[in-house]
Amino acid sequence: MKKIVVGILAHVDAGKTTLSESMLYLSGKIRKLGRVDNKDAYLDTYSLEKERGITIFSKQAIFQVDEAQITLLDTPGHVDFSAEMERTLQVLDYAILVISGADGIQGHTQTLWRLLSIYKIPVFIFINKMDQVGTDKEKLMKELKDRLNDECIEFQENDMEIFYDQVAMCDEKVMENFIETGEIKSALISELIKSRKVFPCYFGSALKLEGVEEFINGIVKYSERPLYSEEFGAKVFKISRDDQGNRLTFMKITGGSLKVKTALTNKTTDMENSTYNIWEEKINQIRIYSGQKFELVSEAEAGAICVVTGLTKTYPGEGLGAERASSKPLLEPVLSYKVILKEGCDPRIMLPKLREIEEEEPELHIIWEENLQEIQVQIMGEVQIEILQSIIKDRFDIDVTFDSGTILYKETILNTVEGVGHFEPLRHYSEVHLLMEPGELGSGLQFFINCSEDCLEKNWQRLILTHLEEKAHKGVLTGSMITDMKITLVAGRAHKKHTEGGDFREATYRAVRQGLMQANSILLEPYYEFQLELPEKMVGRAMTDVEKMHGTCEITGVNGDIATVVGSAPVVTMRNYQRDVISYTKGKGRLFYSLKGYAPCHNSDEIIKSIGYGPERDTANPTGSVFCANGTGFLVNWDEVKNHMHLESYLQKEESTSSQITKKSSQAQEQSIGLDEIDEIINRTFYANQGKKSIWKKRRTALESHYKTDTYSSVNNITKENYLLVDGYNIVFAWDGLKEIAKDNIDAARTKLLDILCNYQGIKENKIIVVFDAYRVQGHQVEIYDYNNIHVVYTKEAETADQYIEKFVHQNHGNYSITVATSDNLEQIIIRGNGAALLSAMDLMGEIELTNKKMMEEYSEKYRMERNVLSDTLSEEDKGQFNKFLK
Repeated sequence: MKKIVVGILAHVDAGKTTLSESMLYLSGKIRKLGRVDNKDAYLDTYSLEKERGITIFSKQAIFQVDEAQITLLDTPGHVDFSAEMERTLQVLDYAILVISGADGIQGHTQTLWRLLSIYKIPVFIFINKMDQVGTDKEKLMKELKDRLNDECIEFQENDMEIFYDQVAMCDEKVMENFIETGEIKSALISELIKSRKVFPCYFGSALKLEGVEEFINGIVKYSERPLYSEEFGAKVFKISRDDQGNRLTFMKITGGSLKVKTALTNKTTDMENSTYNIWEEKINQIRIYSGQKFELVSEAEAGAICVVTGLTKTYPGEGLGAERASSKPLLEPVLSYKVILKEGCDPRIMLPKLREIEEEEPELHIIWEENLQEIQVQIMGEVQIEILQSIIKDRFDIDVTFDSGTILYKETILNTVEGVGHFEPLRHYSEVHLLMEPGELGSGLQFFINCSEDCLEKNWQRLILTHLEEKAHKGVLTGSMITDMKITLVAGRAHKKHTEGGDFREATYRAVRQGLMQANSILLEPYYEFQLELPEKMVGRAMTDVEKMHGTCEITGVNGDIATVVGSAPVVTMRNYQRDVISYTKGKGRLFYSLKGYAPCHNSDEIIKSIGYGPERDTANPTGSVFCANGTGFLVNWDEVKNHMHLESYLQKEESTSSQITKKSSQAQEQSIGLDEIDEIINRTFYANQGKKSIWKKRRTALESHYKTDTYSSVNNITKENYLLVDGYNIVFAWDGLKEIAKDNIDAARTKLLDILCNYQGIKENKIIVVFDAYRVQGHQVEIYDYNNIHVVYTKEAETADQYIEKFVHQNHGNYSITVATSDNLEQIIIRGNGAALLSAMDLMGEIELTNKKMMEEYSEKYRMERNVLSDTLSEEDKGQFNKFLK
């Protein structure tokens, strides 16, 4: 029997629970259709779920169709409970994405789509509510292709030739097979779905059972049986408790099998020399749940979703056996509330009770503020507050309230620094050097090791990495958590006798803080991306509101008298805007939003001042280090640490090495350098530095335009060879003549530009490199070739032309005189900061026209002189005879 695990996801009110009920009913799992409105849905079992009509906790149901057993995992649709949904993604074989045909694709739908893409989960799409007036299948299919993926294909197409043709267009090998045979076998279609090259779309009405049976049959027909190894492995995705208070660990068996009374441990080979808490516990029960009921089994095989009792140390995302732990969830809390307890309730007694809830709902971050002696809870949204209050009341019979809440800010850095931490009180010793580099927005914290074992043993290196990962490190502007950085261990020292594990914890924490004190920090705040539907006549009001909220927006469509406005704005300014929309549109407007991520704070100076954080006053997070002299330990302020440190500065050593390389290069006999050699330099310095030694900020996104630009200076007294770097497509679409050609044939426009630049190079005799984007071509590598007398570059996948140009300038502007031709404003700012000259698209056109004009003038003058050469050599008598002959 084929066993698959399928998760069902949707934006709130898309009809996800109704579709689940319909699938269970048609499969024979339940005899009566439940309704959200009637509060009797099979999978909405929690009292608050019934009251509010929303799914809050993920649940499972098992049903069978033909020879397939499907474990259906129902997930929350409300934005506030997105973390619960994300945890479920870790164990899915396939996903069902439900979209309301009446509402179309909402902002949260696109968030779900991005998550499914990140977790690489194949997707079946069900467009629901097609029975409602005004739904348009063709319009919806176009929206799916435009906003989700062009490979969204309707699987209810009656014309098989059209259907096969659409499927074949998604894969070259399948296309060849279709041309040869005239059909596409189901197995091939299943492979395309599994590899996310095709996304089947079905239309119907879950409420009226229309299209649902066909949808179920499609899942059974086109899903593949997952392959599992014989070695035991399991992925934990949820922690809960039953009515008797038993701790329940929800997991998927990903290899081998699990039997009752088996002893499980979290110990791995990487933990042999670690101080990490290692546990070993026995399984008491194995339960297979379906709705509220469960069956006790003695063994769970690979592919099963089961619940075990007896484990007290597990956590969501943990891998057991051969299974690896999941990466940190992408969705994080953005709001913080103070827990207000009734008089006489000791917060220290309440704290462990809240920790129990946090264990089950990790998106509820429970924080104990020692200085304030208060409990704070960090959450995704305000609806969670009501749920948390209810859970506390039901489980502990304690009434709690919360304050009005604040925004959770984050901090990052703008430049590269080397943080040094030293901890050496009497009979202790450790020193840690960390290279701290800016990361891309949304990249989070990334930790690396680039430290020789001759300098520091491997077990100490692993321990330092553990200390970097175990704590939420505070920034120095507001004491908020740091993010979007690459932190690399580049050096460290231990003492054979006096170093203990705790010493490196102290040194590591201090190195982070010392680095932050040196760096240029910036405050980040969370942003919502939103979709606002409202009467067209009220669009002006809405756009004015968004501007006041320090957001950006645009009109994406008008349907009748209803306009759609999409954009993004800070969470702090948009928190209560839903009520405003309902008010000024008199209930006709609808606002959908989801968390977009963090970006530079719109009023950072005001926030920093209001918080009033003093990094050097924060004794729990010291910025300085402890050294020892004459048998006594003494404190050294952060700005003096490098004058006392025992190891050589990593950055100074790198700068010294770079200087030597530059000097050797300037002494080389060859004054010119080929493009292959340039790429080799870039590969040695730029690509090889990913996560290791790179001290340069990578390409900035539009949101990072607030960031300061890194600068670099170099002295080179030799005559520099001239290079002109041209952003190809930027120029094509900036010149009217080429733009017109491009409308009909982009290849012709590209060739025309290259011909113009070839003529220009022949006159100027400089090196010209024209760079074109190929970043959307899957699997494309950097392609370089010569076109007559100029060089042409097509970038690799996920790399834009301006990224290629920027890193070329970074690495080579010290050796060459580089001019960049582009009209990209952001790129101009970055290039100007890196010391290269600039030409806008219009400037380049003017330069070429002027050069051609001068060439023609010089040619005309030369030609005139050459024509007069013969007459100039003749005598006056001969000239007279010659003129008579011409007459």
